[in-house]
Amino acid sequence: MRETAAAELLPRFRTLSKEEIRFKRPGDVVTVADVAAEQRLAVGLARILPGVPVVGEEAVEKDPGLVDLIGRPGEACWIVDPLDGTANFAAGRDRFAMIVCLVRDRSTVAGWILDVPRGRMAVALKGQGVAVDGTPVHGTPSDRPLIGFVGAKARKEFDRQLPQAVRGQLGHMSTSRCAGVEYLDILSGTVDFSLYRTTKPWDHAAGTLMLAEAGGDAVRFDGQPYEPAQPINAGLIAAADLQTLAQVRALFEAVRLPLLASQARV
Repeated sequence: MRETAAAELLPRFRTLSKEEIRFKRPGDVVTVADVAAEQRLAVGLARILPGVPVVGEEAVEKDPGLVDLIGRPGEACWIVDPLDGTANFAAGRDRFAMIVCLVRDRSTVAGWILDVPRGRMAVALKGQGVAVDGTPVHGTPSDRPLIGFVGAKARKEFDRQLPQAVRGQLGHMSTSRCAGVEYLDILSGTVDFSLYRTTKPWDHAAGTLMLAEAGGDAVRFDGQPYEPAQPINAGLIAAADLQTLAQVRALFEAVRLPLLASQARV
């Protein structure tokens, strides 16, 4: 991953021409760096596990049926986000990451997240814990009002619906527009939780494994466990410790219906 980032992402950061940036759809940016990094990663992963397919974000754009490989019982596949936070990257903002994970029998068994600008790397193996830059991570509850990554609609609903005393359980809420970096910030303890309306597997499969291995978990809005093959509109609430997760879920239930009506990331 570091070699791919050094070869395909960093040389293009803040040097892209307008012709090297396009929109797949309104609000969804892709650059030549995304495509080049995914191709390089796919070649490298094929050498590691020959015959195991790679489900990359950009490949799925061309062939949506590839995403079905994630849900095949008894089978394995790689899931790759070659440039998480593409809009940030294209705008010259240094919040972007590279995400790779391995799914086997519908469950994530290994995950890697590289914070490209800062060089932070998180690695998780199912049942063996998670480490950031080689240091094991264990989530612990915070004694401050909870800081979270959420979108604007969720912030408005929490502010509008929660009584002041209850709203006081929540501190600053924002979004960095890069799920990979957000998971690393939760693992570091600078942020306590994240809440998403949409859950594309290349954004979340690796990070949710990491939070579970740290002692936390990730659940859908309906309370069921997160799965990489779940519908992308099933929602996600995640934290690195179970106490925080339970607290955020309780607060979410108080503002649940308006948030479920939203079709955007919350």
